[in-house]
Amino acid sequence: MFDALDSRMKKTIAALRTELATIRTGRANAALLDHISVSYYGSEVPFSQVGNISVPEPRILMITPWDKTVIGDIEKAILKSDLGLNPSSDGEVVRIVLPELTEDRRKELVKKARTIAEKGRVSVRNIRRDSNDDVKKLVKDEGLSEDESKRLQEKIQKVTDKYIAAVDQVVEHKEKDILTV
Repeated sequence: MFDALDSRMKKTIAALRTELATIRTGRANAALLDHISVSYYGSEVPFSQVGNISVPEPRILMITPWDKTVIGDIEKAILKSDLGLNPSSDGEVVRIVLPELTEDRRKELVKKARTIAEKGRVSVRNIRRDSNDDVKKLVKDEGLSEDESKRLQEKIQKVTDKYIAAVDQVVEHKEKDILTV
């Protein structure tokens, strides 16, 4: 039971890290483009399937498509995204120069990170609820004693507290990245 609980909570932390990676910090990061899809021969595909994404300089992302005919579609996808970036192309590669973040924009990104972190906390609490429901089912179906039930629920709460602290630590690290000028 506790292996499944631990596994589900670890997946929640991993998902949180992945989602926070899409939030822009002061420097370029290829994960910034992870949630954007490109229209490629009639289907929507992630950037990683149309080309190589590199970071040649701290504030520049460079996309080298494997098929040069898709450069226009890459530019359109970036312009349509909510990132507010302007790509430029030389026919071979697409470059995205990340502008400096203003103080207001940094504060907005911190708020967004905190919102994502709260979703992570809610997810951890939902896993706790499911585990507590399993314990209650054991009491009902298999005659587990009330004392044993309380002991298991306290153990579940300790695991939950550990992962809530992990969520807080991950978002705190991301906030530092965002606020670093």
